[in-house]
Amino acid sequence: MASDREKRLDALLDKQDIMECLARFSRGMDRFDRDTYLSAFWQDGEMAAGPFVGSPADCWDWAVPMHEAGQILTHHALLQTTIDLEGDTAHTETYYQFVGRNKDESLWIAGGRYIDRLEKRGGEWRIALRTNVIEWGCLPPPMPIPFADVPDIAVNGVSSRSKEDPSYQRPLTNKRAPNNPAKG
Repeated sequence: MASDREKRLDALLDKQDIMECLARFSRGMDRFDRDTYLSAFWQDGEMAAGPFVGSPADCWDWAVPMHEAGQILTHHALLQTTIDLEGDTAHTETYYQFVGRNKDESLWIAGGRYIDRLEKRGGEWRIALRTNVIEWGCLPPPMPIPFADVPDIAVNGVSSRSKEDPSYQRPLTNKRAPNNPAKG
């Protein structure tokens, strides 16, 4: 029989796998990386987001054109998460904050909670059911992006909704010339 420590370590590993699963959804959506997005869900999963209810693949097909038409970029930031493990099923509640930089340079900010049921199948955790509870939203006044006028920042400091984004670079290297404004 497993010791209490072994049970706790197993639970900790399950919780880490669940956190990584939840992050794949956000990264996939923000980078327009369909494979990463779908890897967070079981193929027979269900998603409820705003007016949409259906499969994760159909949600992708609904959400991406909407984001592409309206925003230059999006951030689906995950905040605190609670995880209730029950064998090969987990129930989670994750607070999130969504920020969209709209094509007209305005910002759309919203927040709420992802309430998920995850299932562990074949040793892998994925979302079986997600309900997106949107609790607030606002359109704050936009401000200029800091350091956007630095000449070579576009080399590796610009966000991209594709695998051209710096986060996909392996190994990560700095392509910008050394420059320390503090040294004059």
